[in-house]
Amino acid sequence: MDVFTCMHRKEGFMNIIVAVDSNWAIGCRNQLLVRIPNDHKHFREETTGKVVVLGRKTLETFPQGLPLKNRTNIILSSNPRYQVKDALVVHSVPELMEELRQYEDEDIYIIGGESVYRQLLPYCNVAHVTKIDHAYQADTYFPNLDKDEGWRITAESDELTYFDIPYSFVRYERKKCLDI
Repeated sequence: MDVFTCMHRKEGFMNIIVAVDSNWAIGCRNQLLVRIPNDHKHFREETTGKVVVLGRKTLETFPQGLPLKNRTNIILSSNPRYQVKDALVVHSVPELMEELRQYEDEDIYIIGGESVYRQLLPYCNVAHVTKIDHAYQADTYFPNLDKDEGWRITAESDELTYFDIPYSFVRYERKKCLDI
């Protein structure tokens, strides 16, 4: 990260929340790799009453393709004619950033999918990652934060198990500019 980026990055800006397998995969054929009830509960607890930012394909995976209840849903779509009932649609990252100015930074959660994660990860300082200790067949991935020197683990749950699948909740935080 260069000095210019450090001086102009808004500290404390946005969260990302994601479940990844042991290869940092997040999905296959527009579906989650596995559904772990406790992960869904964790997601609800983190995002209820908050702002969620997602792409069109992620929205289409929700029940009936509807926005999440009890959250402000903002859909990032390059299609200028795309509209969704009970959600705000923006068409570019600059338009999204302008819209997000009205919300508290800590109340904003980026929830996927792959393209949205990659576009918005540079604007996030906290990542809530459910790490699943299993490799699935996948076609979409999240950047591996363990290999990114700009991030560090600041909290980690004990290992949990869903049937025979071990997983844990891990909080990553972007290193402050002076720490780099």
